[in-house]
Amino acid sequence: MVRTSSALAAIALLAAPLATLAATPSRISITMHALNDSGENGTATLTQIGGSVEVVVRLVATPTWAQPTHIHVGTCAHIDTAPEYALEAISGGGSSAVVPGIMLAQLLKGSYAVNVHESTNDLGHYVSCGAIRT
Repeated sequence: MVRTSSALAAIALLAAPLATLAATPSRISITMHALNDSGENGTATLTQIGGSVEVVVRLVATPTWAQPTHIHVGTCAHIDTAPEYALEAISGGGSSAVVPGIMLAQLLKGSYAVNVHESTNDLGHYVSCGAIRT
């Protein structure tokens, strides 16, 4: 009887992380909201690809210059000004980047946001932001 209980306990311990992994989506789409009257609304799609996350951002009403884009710790209302992960700059209304070494589950467990800056000359002026959550 002891062996059966030990075996069941071991299976339960192994199954718990697998259940969490299975519950995490492999792709999410978040809404990007315009900030500071920029009109730059859109979406960001985050997809797990092996041990990396691909981030594709599409915005409307973007300017002709490139706009730095990052994943920041925090919420759109209370964001850490230091970027956590660099993404490709928005150009022509969109960008696509692969961030190595992170898991979508990690981003969803924490408090993170995709943030777009006005320009390289005005990093403190945010024009679009979306919370990373399901």
